[in-house]
Amino acid sequence: MPTIVADRPRPGEDAPVGAGTIGQVSSPLRVASYNVNGIRAAQRRGFEQWLARRDPDVVALQEVRCPVDQVPEGVFGHLHATYEPGQIPGRNGVAVLTREPPAAVRTWSGQAWAIPSRLGPGGPHTPGGDGTQPGEGSRLDTPFATLARGISRYADEGRYVEVDLADRPLTVASLYLPKGGLPVELQKPGRMREAPDGGVKHERKLHFMDALARHVTRSRKAARDAGREFLLMGDLNIAHLTHDVRNWRRSHQAEGFLPVEREWIDTLIGPRTLVDVLRRQVGEVDGPYSWWSWMGQAFTNDVGWRIDYHLATPGLARTAVAAGVDREPSYEERVSDHAPVVVDYDLGGWTT
Repeated sequence: MPTIVADRPRPGEDAPVGAGTIGQVSSPLRVASYNVNGIRAAQRRGFEQWLARRDPDVVALQEVRCPVDQVPEGVFGHLHATYEPGQIPGRNGVAVLTREPPAAVRTWSGQAWAIPSRLGPGGPHTPGGDGTQPGEGSRLDTPFATLARGISRYADEGRYVEVDLADRPLTVASLYLPKGGLPVELQKPGRMREAPDGGVKHERKLHFMDALARHVTRSRKAARDAGREFLLMGDLNIAHLTHDVRNWRRSHQAEGFLPVEREWIDTLIGPRTLVDVLRRQVGEVDGPYSWWSWMGQAFTNDVGWRIDYHLATPGLARTAVAAGVDREPSYEERVSDHAPVVVDYDLGGWTT
């Protein structure tokens, strides 16, 4: 049966039934991945309320889609944000939110922005160590020593940021993988929402996937060599299994569920490399889905796709005690076209 990530009780309170804990609160590390589909729109729809209620320790965000100087003040609450906005106005943008500023940051572009929590390091409205006020950003130099072959082509698109947590031996990455398109042989004018492009977007996605696989292998091994576990989170724009698409029989020729895309995920995960944590926790059941179209009755009827992931090294995956998707109760309460994927990891005495 699926485990449930319940709202976090206050210290000293009993954990609610289904929370994945027994008796007094054991304070697992709560980690979420959330494609917010624009942080300014998400704030208007209730992102801050979700953040306060779920009280995560780490959040990987995708499609932040906001210039640094226009990030809503205080939107990340008590968490520090490490943000890679990219160079494409109104597109992409990834971030990792953490309770403490990370020990190290790496991006493909070699730069990111640190946005301190609304509390600041010394309490409410306290300036950061570099003089920044809560909500303001300071630029960081965040290069990888070398980039995996093919990655430089996407370095300025705001699709990847990686941090080392300051208080746990854990490296966390937030990824936004391109949506892609159909291969040229499946493009039929009049039956597509977009104009045929000769397979350009499809080929570009495959190239990105190929380069990303090399990069992830490097980052996973670098974390291992540093004595850290590795967690890749984000919107992969690919559903892996038939359990991950409600109408899977009709989706075999749809971008995001093409055989070549699904086979690529097969190469990314394995018992010695990365584990699909949510699928391991819930078992071979339909869903839980993490994306639904805004159109029609897709959300109401739960006609969704699971395209948002926690991919963890085996040692970290074994510590997961609860996992789920925070699907809103109604269409009117939706924050984004995606819902957060939330996992509680019981790390016990893990410290850096």
